[in-house]
Amino acid sequence: MPAARLGAGARADGVDALRGLAMVWMTVFHFCFDLSHFRYWPQDFLHDPFWTLQRTAIVSLFLLCAGLGQALALEQAQAQGWRRFGRRWLQIAACALLVSLGSWLMFPRSYIHFGVLHGMAVMLVLARLSAPWGRWLWPAGAVALVLPVLAQWALAGPLADAAPLFQGKALNWLGLVARKPYTEDYVPVLPWLGVMWWGLAAGQWLLRRHSAWLQRPVPRAARPLAVLGRWSLSYYMLHQPVMIGLLLAVGWLLGAH
Repeated sequence: MPAARLGAGARADGVDALRGLAMVWMTVFHFCFDLSHFRYWPQDFLHDPFWTLQRTAIVSLFLLCAGLGQALALEQAQAQGWRRFGRRWLQIAACALLVSLGSWLMFPRSYIHFGVLHGMAVMLVLARLSAPWGRWLWPAGAVALVLPVLAQWALAGPLADAAPLFQGKALNWLGLVARKPYTEDYVPVLPWLGVMWWGLAAGQWLLRRHSAWLQRPVPRAARPLAVLGRWSLSYYMLHQPVMIGLLLAVGWLLGAH
């Protein structure tokens, strides 16, 4: 018996809740970063594995959910066609520009020129175009994950003369660099497209084999996460200004007393 198709406009609460979980985790991470930035709780976010591994896990969860979401959107072709995709893409691209502007005001020397929203804007288009690859998305994702490792080796060795070209802002968004650029957030197309491709492949597999899993309601305790996951972009854009504003207010009050 073929799996039941998701109706137009239907939500997969489990995917929304997973995205909401990523938002909560990200909020805790960013709050700790802000505490460190304002010297309330100094931490080494650049080198300490406790923080660097968390960042990797959070970004991976975001992009995995983005891939799952693309699989669902393509299943609902009438409701989620290129026109609606384009509107959502423009929102993400505009927010990416705002992130660059805001980070330039706070960190002019290390502003975000290609962070998670910039990366998602590019990767979502690539994922949309490559969705017909089906099962080939799995090996394609593996290649995307390995390529930056090979590039790092090559650009530090036999292709060292080309390293400055790939290291510059014109091309470092590809991720084929010898070292991470000096920036507050860096989510290049490679290797992260591999994570989104795996999310897309997993979503297509679930829709083919176990679509009922996607239609199950989440437990009551997880419903707030599902609601948060549906408003992820708005929340992403607001959470840092709110937390930074609160910490600045706390600093002012402490200084006043």
